[in-house]
Amino acid sequence: MSFQILTSVATMIFCSAVLVQSVRMMRSLRAVKDGALTEVVGALDASTTQARLVLSELRQTLHDCASSSRTLANGKEIAEELSVMIGIANATAERLVEAAGAANTVRDSEEVAA
Repeated sequence: MSFQILTSVATMIFCSAVLVQSVRMMRSLRAVKDGALTEVVGALDASTTQARLVLSELRQTLHDCASSSRTLANGKEIAEELSVMIGIANATAERLVEAAGAANTVRDSEEVAA
């Protein structure tokens, strides 16, 4: 058996394999052509519509969150201002208590002296 005959046999085997693959591919393409492709396109269209709806809902949610974030930031600023005001009010109340205590002490000492 010469090299030329051996390469011819190998080429025949490869050609037969290509023919078998071609037949399999043609069957698959016919199956897609007969109706599977229209179903796939319909499913993709429905999925695209649903994705658009979800994206619009996400945009609305993000918009709502942004406005809530602004409100939260304003609330934090007001809380800080209120805590400062409460601190001032507490200091004033302590001074008033001390002044009232001192006034009571002075009054009590005047009553005792009189």
